Amino acid sequence: MQNFISNVPIMEQNREIEALLHLIDDPDEDVFLSVQERLMHYGRPVIPNLENMWENTISESVQDRIEMTIHGIQYRGLTAEFTNWKNGEAELLYGALLVAKYQYPEIQTLNALQEVERMRRNIWLEMNSYMTPLEQVKVMESILYNYYRLRGGEVDYRHPNEFMLHKVIESKKGNAISMGILYLLFAELLDLPVRVINIPRQFVLAWFNPQALFNHDYGGASYTENISFYIDPNTGAAFSHRDIELYFKRIEIPTKPHHFKPLNNKQIVRMLLQQLSACFQKPHSAYKQQELNQLASLLDA
Repeated sequence: MQNFISNVPIMEQNREIEALLHLIDDPDEDVFLSVQERLMHYGRPVIPNLENMWENTISESVQDRIEMTIHGIQYRGLTAEFTNWKNGEAELLYGALLVAKYQYPEIQTLNALQEVERMRRNIWLEMNSYMTPLEQVKVMESILYNYYRLRGGEVDYRHPNEFMLHKVIESKKGNAISMGILYLLFAELLDLPVRVINIPRQFVLAWFNPQALFNHDYGGASYTENISFYIDPNTGAAFSHRDIELYFKRIEIPTKPHHFKPLNNKQIVRMLLQQLSACFQKPHSAYKQQELNQLASLLDA
């Protein structure tokens, strides 16, 4: 990994890092903040030094300072990764795993990626070009929710792991948002015209007319003509326009064209960050809520 301070010789950097570590327990808060900022400037390469110091100190206050510094380094790095993701191809899988990286900085994704490929292959083996869209969705439902026993549920902010894609793949349990993202990933891998739409208070998938997606033409006043049916990400079951109409009547909101326009990957990942932030409302974790919302705001631009 390239040094963050490349114009400083390695030996001199090592001496400075050692000196900074000796100052991390300074009782003067201003001194500590200065030391912390300098260590954060070095980035991830200094984390092993901090972890070693944490293991060899008995002072809880010093351990807290070390943990804060490590988290600050990881958060700064994650911010840079989200910026690169936003400015690049913004792939959904990578974006969702970046969200999980906030809670699991050392996340290992190989097992999750291999499991996704196994599941995709099992679905693909059951598909053929003569199937109707509803028949293809039935295959998805059978493999994902019956064979693999994926279980979705209402969003519960007491369980942040249900927002973490690698944990959802591992446990086969998530909420409507994470399950919807996982379903979208399989649809993308299988080239199925499924997208998330902007239904209030719900994470609803829709099967689109492929030509409408290709032309980015969603029909104006006749927006629903480009959608064949909808999919519940918690169960994989398809449902109709009539069900959506009844839902809007129940919540007393008039339907508008923007409710039926597909969300892009940046919008989806921003929603995932915002919803995850609601898991951290207690005073001791409020900083996490703030940081996650800052990452979400980063994707607005």
